Amino acid sequence: MTATLLIELLTEELPPKALPRLAASFAESITRDLKARKLVADEVVPQVFASPRRLAVSLKGVAAQADDAEVVEKIMPVSVALDAAGAPTQALLKKLEARGIATSEVPRFERRQDGKAESLFHRYRAAGARLADELTGIVAEALKKLPAPKLMRWGDLEHQFVRPVHGLMMLHGSQVLKGEVLGLASGNTTLGHRFLSSGPVTVADADSYARVLFETGRVVASFEARRELIAKRLQDAAAALGATIAADDALIDEVTALVEWPVVLEAGFEVDFLKVPQECLILTMQQNQKYFPLLDSSGRLMNRFLLVSNLEAADPSHIIHGNERVLRARLSDAKFFFEQDQKVRLETRLERLRDVVYHNKIGTQYERVERLKIIAGVIAEQLGADRALAERAAWLAKADLVTDMVGEFPELQGIMGMYYARHDGEPQEVAAAIEGHYHPRFAGDTLPEGPVATAVALADKLETLVGIWGIGLIPTGDKDPFALRRAALGVLRMALAAPLDLKALLQQTADAFPAGKLSANVADEVFAFALERLKHFLATDYKADEVEAVLALAPSRLDEVRAVLAAVAGFKALPEATALAAANKRVKNILRKNATETGEVNPALLVEPAEQALFAAVEKTAPAVEAHFAERDFAGALFTLATLKAPVDAFFDDVMVMAEDAAVRDNRLALLGRLSDLFNHVADISLLAE
Repeated sequence: MTATLLIELLTEELPPKALPRLAASFAESITRDLKARKLVADEVVPQVFASPRRLAVSLKGVAAQADDAEVVEKIMPVSVALDAAGAPTQALLKKLEARGIATSEVPRFERRQDGKAESLFHRYRAAGARLADELTGIVAEALKKLPAPKLMRWGDLEHQFVRPVHGLMMLHGSQVLKGEVLGLASGNTTLGHRFLSSGPVTVADADSYARVLFETGRVVASFEARRELIAKRLQDAAAALGATIAADDALIDEVTALVEWPVVLEAGFEVDFLKVPQECLILTMQQNQKYFPLLDSSGRLMNRFLLVSNLEAADPSHIIHGNERVLRARLSDAKFFFEQDQKVRLETRLERLRDVVYHNKIGTQYERVERLKIIAGVIAEQLGADRALAERAAWLAKADLVTDMVGEFPELQGIMGMYYARHDGEPQEVAAAIEGHYHPRFAGDTLPEGPVATAVALADKLETLVGIWGIGLIPTGDKDPFALRRAALGVLRMALAAPLDLKALLQQTADAFPAGKLSANVADEVFAFALERLKHFLATDYKADEVEAVLALAPSRLDEVRAVLAAVAGFKALPEATALAAANKRVKNILRKNATETGEVNPALLVEPAEQALFAAVEKTAPAVEAHFAERDFAGALFTLATLKAPVDAFFDDVMVMAEDAAVRDNRLALLGRLSDLFNHVADISLLAE
């Protein structure tokens, strides 16, 4: 018999940010164990339910008992199991007793080769697993494996869970499967909404779970269904006001995890609060109150917002006014912080940075901005930007860290600095760079706009990379407490779009630190680290061998990398490319095995026609390749190499490189060295060989 299986754990309010993860883990673990016991088909997909007060999973087509299965079990080698007369040894008898196998079964054991030895095998039919016997253990094991943030005890019980547990349902169709988990006996009742429902809710059968909870318990049990409902109602309410919602998916997920019966309401706040930067107001509404701010058609914050209530009332005015009152207090704090901060110029706050430790091995935030000023000035000159503006922006970039607003909302660092710089009358480029120097903050984030902001952003990330790496705090495995991988990716994204020498910049950054503070080779190490990160970054858009070929030359001008990659891809499509790549690989191997200094080629020692022809071809081709390269025509440089295919093939067909005459041998190695230099002018072509 098969039927739908339902398991529900009724709890106190679960951590909202962890709820989707807990529910997914619970369902995945139970499903996996049921499939392992052949109690449900492999293609069955569980239906996951999760609300603030419950974790549940439902699976269709679960068997009451799995089919019997034929089992073939290895007992032991024949040489150990039977004596010379073929009688069971004591070792075999002990094994049979431990396994509960009758001695009379021995003649029916199969004998077959197992590796080098002949062994005895016991073939029998095993009864299939019974759901009623297995389920309690499966549920208990699933709860142990939950990625729970913290565990707790409740009452005088020894059981532990992320929140106190009050009920357990285990239904197979309409049958209650008896069992006990976390001290709770299973049944067929649960509780509905904490306020909109009263008394136990009886679930007659597993298939009616969601419907009964919705109709009787006033609970939308499915997380996904509840989320879709909230998102639609929010969009409808915003559209009715001609507005868009300023919120991301994470906020909708969190609110979905906070309510069981979502009701979207509209509320508002005083227009006077709009004098505060809208980023502050939006963050206050989203982070503190889980409200949904509204933007007008111009992207400006409106003094209306949406909230998702867990209560349905005939007159929701008291809910709306209560939320407005709470928000008013929060916005008043933000307004106060903003007004107080503006009474002090950013520049005068810099002295307070002397008391803010950046890292005890490399000093304070004040010492850091002194370095940022130097580095940003150097980068600005290379970008053709105004050095004075870049230095000014770098000097003020961290001043907002000691403002009241950023102290309350660290997420606003840079943003508040921009507003306060504007208030102080700083140039627009300086104000924009203070905000922009944190970009890109995450994968896919925008790059800073303009060369001044780019200079300061690069300075900030380079200083972090070189400084933290230089004191030995290097990322290892999945540990990267100072987010150096993210900083490197930010540097790479900007360097790919700017005419800068990254390796030189890293050394200039290291030079900005006091002598002896950092490890001696920090610039080279960080450069190698950055190229490794670049390899992963480019792998999504280009083929791995093409990326390897380009980065093997450790290019320092990253703004040319994409053009070189395009040229390599074009070269790779040429009919001559495969043979030339293989030849270049062969050349590299020969030169590596004979690692001696190769001097200039002596034409007088070229005795074979094929090596003379190759030398002539190289001498003819080299100026053209170098001219293309000088003009940054990478495709032209690579395509020119295609003309070398015939003389290269002939050379390897007709010439023995390792001649007995040392002078001839060294001259041929010198010719191959010249050929290798030419091949590797743009990229390491040998890495394109299969």
